[in-house]
Amino acid sequence: MQSQESFLTLRNHLQQTIVGQQALLDRLLIALLTGGHILLEGPPGLAKTKAVNTLASGVHASFQRIQFTPDLMPGDLTGSEVYDPNKGEFNFVSGPIFHEIILADEINRAPPKVQSALLEAMQEHQVTVGGVTRPLPDLFIVMATQNPLEQSGTYPLPEAQLDRFLLHVVLSYPTADEELLILQRDRDEHFGSDKSSENPTIETALVLQARREVAEIHVEDILEKYIIQLVGATRDLASIEESWGEFLVAGASPRASIALLRASSALAYIQGREFVIPEDIVAMAPDVLRHRLILNHSARAAGIDADAIIQKIIDFIPVP
Repeated sequence: MQSQESFLTLRNHLQQTIVGQQALLDRLLIALLTGGHILLEGPPGLAKTKAVNTLASGVHASFQRIQFTPDLMPGDLTGSEVYDPNKGEFNFVSGPIFHEIILADEINRAPPKVQSALLEAMQEHQVTVGGVTRPLPDLFIVMATQNPLEQSGTYPLPEAQLDRFLLHVVLSYPTADEELLILQRDRDEHFGSDKSSENPTIETALVLQARREVAEIHVEDILEKYIIQLVGATRDLASIEESWGEFLVAGASPRASIALLRASSALAYIQGREFVIPEDIVAMAPDVLRHRLILNHSARAAGIDADAIIQKIIDFIPVP
C-alpha cells in the first residue's frame, strides 16, 4: 500500500525529530489515520506541542494552533457574523476551527460555552453560527493538550466531551539517556547543524486514502469479541474485583468498543501489518478507556484510578 509506506516514512521522521515518546508519536499517527481526536496530558516541557507541530508539518493540510484561555469566547473559535456597512449586510467570517488540523493548547482553560461549541465540531464535524450550519473539512481533527498539575483557572472537561476523544494519552518524563540526547539535539539545532533533513510531506488525499485502508485492516471475529469483553468489563467491575463495584459511576459505552477497534487497526497499519493481533488491542486499551471510566470519590480515597482498573481487566480476561 502506497499510503502505508508514506506513513511509515513519516513515522521515521517523527522518531528522528522527537526523542523518546514513541507511544506518543504512534498515537498521534493513529489519531490522524482514524480521524479521531486525541487528548495529550502531561507536565510542561514533554514536547506535547512540538510533537503535534512536527506531525502537522508532515501533512500538506491547513494547521492552526489555538491557545485556550478563560476569556475565550465561542465566536473566537467558530467565527461570527460581521456587519459590512458598505453592503449593509452581515457576512460570516470563519474562525480557526475551520482548519484541518487543530492544536487545542491547554484545552481545559476554556470556559463551558467554548467547550460546547467545540463539542459540536468534534462530534458532528460541523459548526452552527447564526442559525446556519457549516461543514468542517474532511480531514478535520483536534489534537488537544492539558497540564494536570495546574488547576487554577481551569475547567474540567465534561464527560460528554471526553468521550469524543478517541485517545487520552498520559505522558511521562524521559529516561536519563533520552534526556541526554535531547540536550545534544537542542545544541545541534541551536547552532544550525541539524537542518539538512527534509520533512516528508503527505498530501490530504493520501491521508483520506489511508483512513480507508485502515478500515479494511483484517480483524478476526475472536478479537472483536475480546474487545467487547474488555469494554463490557468496565461496566461491571464487581465481576473483576468485588470491592470495586461501589467505585463505578459509569463504564465505557459502545463508542469505546468502536474506538478500540479503530485504534488497534491503525496501530497494525503503522507497524506494516494488514491484520490486527491481540497485542495491538492490549497496547491501545489504556489510552482508549482511561477517560471513559467515571469513578466516584470512594475510588479516589482508596487510591484506585482508571489505569489500575484497566490493567486489572486486561490481566483478568484471557488474551485470545
